[in-house]
Amino acid sequence: MQLFFHKETSQNPIKLSPEESRHLVKVLRKNEGEHIHLTDGKGELFTCKISKLDPKKTELEVLEREKTPEDSYHIHLAIAPTKNAERMEWMLEKITEIGFHELTFLKTFHSERSFLKKERLEKKLIASCKQSLKTFLPVIHSTHRLEDLLEESKFDGYQKFIAYVDEDHQNHLYDLAQEKKNYLILIGPEGDFSPQEIQKAMDNGFEACSLGKSRLRTETAGLVAVHTLNLKNSH
Repeated sequence: MQLFFHKETSQNPIKLSPEESRHLVKVLRKNEGEHIHLTDGKGELFTCKISKLDPKKTELEVLEREKTPEDSYHIHLAIAPTKNAERMEWMLEKITEIGFHELTFLKTFHSERSFLKKERLEKKLIASCKQSLKTFLPVIHSTHRLEDLLEESKFDGYQKFIAYVDEDHQNHLYDLAQEKKNYLILIGPEGDFSPQEIQKAMDNGFEACSLGKSRLRTETAGLVAVHTLNLKNSH
């Protein structure tokens, strides 16, 4: 199955964007009358018939629509962006394939970068959702100061974790996480969180967790955290 993406699906026929239309017409060489699948990124899966081919505005007739069940858990990754933006883009592509729900970039004491192009990242998200046949588009939030995020009341009721380098070897995230919960996990920059940041997280109800014996790069740690929480909920 090939999956197309279009945010606005309230009208019938649906008029695809120039980018999606061009891909359908010029690359895939679809014909009028053929059936394709489309999502709005909000959990809806549409079966459509190509009613009008146009490389700038192809029109689709909706034949069926199906609501994808939501996950029984929720993963919110809060991570300090790396100096090399491509490493964050790589991570975002992979964790989208694996499955996550929200991402917040953190500004910490040792942060190497405080800004990433949200529009570019959202395009990466859409491409990864289409490739992995996901109908829910994850949410990317603007950069937050770590101090502000630690005190946000919207995370009340979440299982909250902070992963950092510790020679005492904390319990692994897999062992600490409970199934079918909302999770918020913090991943620091290459220079790690400062002792003061770690203490403040603990004071706000975060549990220290390990992601394994190896010292991981920031983007690898984000990938491992998301995979671990999905694995915990794979039963």
